[in-house]
Formats: sequence, structure tokens, C-alpha cells
Amino acid sequence: MRLHPLSVSLALGLCPFAALAAPDGAVDATAPALAEFDRVVVTATRTERAIVDVPNTVDVIDRARMDATLVRDIADLFRYEPGVTVGRNVGRFGLSDIRIRGLGGNRVRIQTDGIAVSDAFSIGSFSNANRNFVDPDTLKRVEVVRGPTSSLYGSDALGGVVSFVTKDPSDYLDDGRDAYFGFKLGATTADEGLFANATAAFGGARWSGLVAVGHRQGKETETMGEVGGEGSARTQANPQSTNGRSVLAKAVFAPDARQRFRLTVEGNEDDVETDVLTSYGFQAMTRATNTQVLGDDHQSRVRVSFGHEIDGLSWALADAVDWQVYRQDSRTRQDSLEARNVPATQMTSALRDRRERSFFFDQRTYGVQANARKTFETGSVVHTLAYGLDVEVAETRQKRDGLRTILDTGAVTNVISPDVFPVRDFPISDTTKAALYVQDEIAFADGAVRLVPAIRVDHYRLKPKVDTIFREDNPSTQVADIRKTRVSPKLGAVWHFAEAWSLFGGYAAGFRAPPYNDVNIGFTNFAFGYTAIPNPDLRPETSDGLELGLRFAGRSAYAGLTGYYNRYDDFIESTRFVGIDPDSGLMIFQSQNVADARIWGVEFKGGLDLDVLAPALTGWSLRGAAAWSRGEDRTTGDPLASVDPLTAALGLAFDGDTWGAELAGRFAARRDRLPPASTAVGYRETPGHAVLDLYAHWTFAPGTTVNVGVLNLADRKYWPAGNVPLVAAASTTFDRYTAPGRSLAVSFAVDF
Repeated sequence: MRLHPLSVSLALGLCPFAALAAPDGAVDATAPALAEFDRVVVTATRTERAIVDVPNTVDVIDRARMDATLVRDIADLFRYEPGVTVGRNVGRFGLSDIRIRGLGGNRVRIQTDGIAVSDAFSIGSFSNANRNFVDPDTLKRVEVVRGPTSSLYGSDALGGVVSFVTKDPSDYLDDGRDAYFGFKLGATTADEGLFANATAAFGGARWSGLVAVGHRQGKETETMGEVGGEGSARTQANPQSTNGRSVLAKAVFAPDARQRFRLTVEGNEDDVETDVLTSYGFQAMTRATNTQVLGDDHQSRVRVSFGHEIDGLSWALADAVDWQVYRQDSRTRQDSLEARNVPATQMTSALRDRRERSFFFDQRTYGVQANARKTFETGSVVHTLAYGLDVEVAETRQKRDGLRTILDTGAVTNVISPDVFPVRDFPISDTTKAALYVQDEIAFADGAVRLVPAIRVDHYRLKPKVDTIFREDNPSTQVADIRKTRVSPKLGAVWHFAEAWSLFGGYAAGFRAPPYNDVNIGFTNFAFGYTAIPNPDLRPETSDGLELGLRFAGRSAYAGLTGYYNRYDDFIESTRFVGIDPDSGLMIFQSQNVADARIWGVEFKGGLDLDVLAPALTGWSLRGAAAWSRGEDRTTGDPLASVDPLTAALGLAFDGDTWGAELAGRFAARRDRLPPASTAVGYRETPGHAVLDLYAHWTFAPGTTVNVGVLNLADRKYWPAGNVPLVAAASTTFDRYTAPGRSLAVSFAVDF
């Protein structure tokens, strides 16, 4: 792995941090100031551990940080986390996936309270089910584990884990408090958004509960494009109307100080109506002229879980046990309407045509999780053993439907070429995932050295159910059951070689089971001469990751530098051309294991309390982060488009007793490593940018806080990495993918 000059400069930068942290040479690593690496996390090891004792790169965003930066969605959530990117489908479907170190989609596990959210799936221009199923106002903390994490979380943790942790009654009921009520109102100008949420908690000796409700509404998120009107030349955002709701309810029963029973009900839904003006006008592919294109999209997720935690046990195999059972339902419905004028041909006269399409993607999941922990000693070595099981059963249904109406004659048909509706692009699929894992945290040398071996065995089964809809569209397609078993090992280590310094790193394996839509995809289009066929021989996608890092956690400073190298094998390329059927003459497409990729890079995160320089700077602090990475498709030697260029964030903040402010910068280098295009023109490079944001908060009365943020303070035109697809270099609509100009966000919160 070649080192970038950035990594060298960051490594050299660690030494000044150490000097500034303790000019007299005495560093107290347990002091409370700037305790970024002292934060307790759970996701990385499934046990409560301070980041300084975790052999992974972990990011934590807590409730206070979300409030201070006025987080409204997942894009806001990761705005200052270089190396973590949120994708956006500009035009209609909005926020899509979360990429970690260049890997996204269903290759990153996204979970809420340990339960994975539903999959993403898209096909064609009118169907795009995403994974944006969380309201940040229901969260108390977000943890991100970068790199392969299949040894603890199995399939879909190929690129990492994003773990959303929801609020609990105990977060509001402390110091003997038996009731709490708070509400928040806010607005944003970038999308003319309004939001409101309220949280109530109550508690007694044994029972406690919490209810949090939220509402949000707005319009399209602005771009800095200047071309309006209708048609493909438009660069302004398409008009939208958005509204959403969320609810989180918890009831907790603690029969004694050692155990807690918890019932959770969580729901989130969003509705978006879009006037897709960019699709109006003449369409070269269909030769028709669109006079109206409307989208009406709805998505929802509901989860019910019941769990039990008990600690202080004296069992031979466990000191603490927790388990939960759950059911989760997610649903995406997207309705599209096209009104078009079709020109006359030699065979047909001109006509007015209305096409109505509906797309459905539903998942229902049942699961059980159980975890146990046991601490014991063998001589001078302390073991913290964690083990458990995960079982998940899911049913996935996808369907596309449609009607075509000839307005001049009133004729109605379910044929919209090349489809005869309704259709399924894969059969109804039952998937079962069952896994056992075990991890041992081995501490010796008085805790200065910690080894963390782990292993997980996953069994995956796919069982398709062919119904009439799928069979009518695929009369000869033979679908397949598959069974796969995979062993994922991991070995991590942490060495506290000095009072405030530590080295960490190790090896981790990752995998992703073959998806149902790739194994059993099926459709045939005789008019265009092609067919897609299943592939029961698909192998799991796999990864091998190496990581090495250096941390400093001092009295007034912290810093961490990490280098990583990930190798990905057997990536699945969906619907790849594989040949011609000699009997029918149809072109054959099939999903296959073809890709071999490498992603490597360097990441830095650090902070400094400036009062170490002078007492007059008490309350002032500096924090920063940077990520540099490279990705390569080893089968072709081409760069990976999903890997971001050098990105960084830097913030200068003041926190006083009643008010505070922060000037935060976001920076990105030019995106110039792009795969070759199919034409000589090539793809458009994305310019680099430097954007400043300003935040302030004021607690002008007990429990009453105003937060204000001015984003893109200098009103710069820039293109966020998650917004920009591969665009032809000669494109005249590149401004369509720009972020908003200067915008304001404000919230008013009251706690009782």
C-alpha cells in the first residue's frame, strides 16, 4: 500500500498533539476533557467498550451533536464524517444508501436497535426502494463501524455497520426524576421544511415508559442550477411536496435492579409527490412527447420487539444475558403517471397516451437474537467471552403493475412494452439466516494488551415461491433454492504501549450471501430479443480486510490515524450478457460472480482543547477529520466510481455555560479518478470544494435552547459526492446535482 502525502503529514501531526496535551510531559489519559475515544460503544464488539479499547475504527454521533448541527436526515447526520457518504437520487427518489469506504447499498448493514432495516432494490426508471427508514429525532446515538464486520453481524456487513440506537426512558429519568416532557419546533430554508417532535417519559420503582412522536414536511431540496422550465435541460430541482411521521414507544419493567424487560413499538413513514419536469418534452428513445410525468411515493417501516436483559448472574457460562424477539414490516409503493403524445408512423396514427405504473417492494421479517457474556480469569489473563445467536426469517415481495389508456379511443390495456402487467422481476422469496458467533476479549499485561479473536458461522437459505404472476411472465424459467454456509473469522488487537498511546488493528473477513433477485431474476422480452435467467450457482461475495491504527487520548487532545486495505472477491454483476440462445435466438443475461476489487486508504480524526495553549482560550476547541482512499476494479484495472476523493472536515468551536458556536468546514478534492466511458467523450470530473457552515446555540432559560445554523455560509456552488452519478463530460445539466446555496436552519427546544 503506497502512502499518500496526506497520510505522512497526518502521522507527523500526531506529535504536536502529544506535546500540546501536556506541556509538562505528564498526561492524564483518564481526564474528562475531549473524551472522544473514551466514549462507550457496543456495535464494534457487542460488548460495552470505550473506543480506545476497540480494535476497529468507530465513529459515534450522539444526541447532543445531532441537535447542535440540526440533523434532519441521514445526509445531515454524516455531513462531517469523511469516508462515510450518503447517496442521493437527484430528480425524484431522494436519499438512497450509506457508503462506507466506497462500499454501499445492501453491502452495508444498517440496523436499528440491532435489527437490520430492509433491503434496497431498484429496477428501471420508475422503481427505487431505498433504505432511508429512520427519523433522527428518535435516536440517542449512532455508531459506525468501518470495514468488514461479518464476524459479528454476518451477511450484508461486507462494508461495515451503521447502528442506530433509539432513545430509552432512562435517558431522561435520572437523579430521581419520575417524569419528563420536551418538544422541539424547527424550520429549514433549503427545502422550506418544518418539523416538530415531542417526547414524554415517565418512571417509577419498577415501570418506566417513553413516547416520542414527530412530524416533518417540506418541498424539494434546492440546487444551484439556474435553468428552469420543462424538459431535459432543466437544472433546477423538480417540484416536490414531502411529509413524514414517526413514533417511538417503549415500556420497561424492572422487577429488580439486575434485569429489565422492554417492549418497543417503532414506526416511520414518508410521502413524496414529485412533478418530474425533467422528463417532460420530446423523448429520443420512445419518439414520444411527454406532457406530464408525476410521481407519488410512499414508504413505511413498523417494528415491534420484546426483549429482556439480566446481569449480575453467577452462572458458569454467563454473567449477563440479553435476548429479543421482533417483527418488522417495511413497504415501498411508488406510483407513476405519464401523459404523452405519440407521433404517427406508417402503421399507426398519432395518439394521446396515458401510462400508469405502480411498483411495490415489501419485506416482512421475524427474528430472535440472544447474547451472553462471561468474564473469567486464567492466571493473570482476563477473558471477556461474548457469544450468541441470530435467527431471521424474511419474506420479500416485489411487483410492478400498470395500465395504458389511449385517450382518443378510451381503450385500456395492461401491455406497456416490453411488459405485460402485472409482473414480478423475481419470485416471492423466503430467506432464512441463522448464525452462531463467539468472541473472546483477552486482556493481559495489566490490561495493556488486548487480543480480540472472533468467529461466526452463518447459514443462509433461499426458498422461492412461484405464483401465477411470475409464472405467466416466465413460463419456462426454473427457479432455484440455495443453501450457503459461511465461516467469518476476525482477529483484532489493542496495545496501550504508553499512558495515552495505543496501537490497534487486525484482520477481518466479510461476506454477503447471493441476493434473491440475482439468484432467481427472470424476464423475457421477445420484442427486443433478450431474456434474463436465474443463476443458482452464484457464490457469496467475500472480503478480507486489514487495518492498522495509532491513537492518542490525552488530557486536552485526542488523535487517531488509521490505514486499511480491503480486498473484495466474487462481486455479483447483475444481468450480465452471457451469450445467445441457439434455439430462440434471444440474448441471454444472467447475474454472475465477476468483479475483483481493492480499496485502500488512510483516515484521521483529532481534536484539541485550546485552553492548553492559554487560559484565555478556555471553552475553545478544535476538531478535524480526513479520509483519503483509492479503489480499483482488478478485473479491468479501472478506478471504482464509488470511492470518494480526499475529503476532510474541520471545526473551531466555543462552548460556554449558556451559549456556544462553531465554524465548521467541509472540504473535498477534485473527483478525477473515474472509470473509462463507453464513448471517447468520457465522464465529467467533479470539482473540489471548500464549504463553511456556522452554528450557534443559546440556552436562555433552564431547559430552553435555540439552535441556529447557516449552511454554505459563502454561498458556494459545489457538488456533494453522493449526489453525482457518472455524467458525460459534455453534459449541459451538471448543475442539476449541486447542493443548495446559503441556507438557514433553526430549532427551538423546551424540556420540562
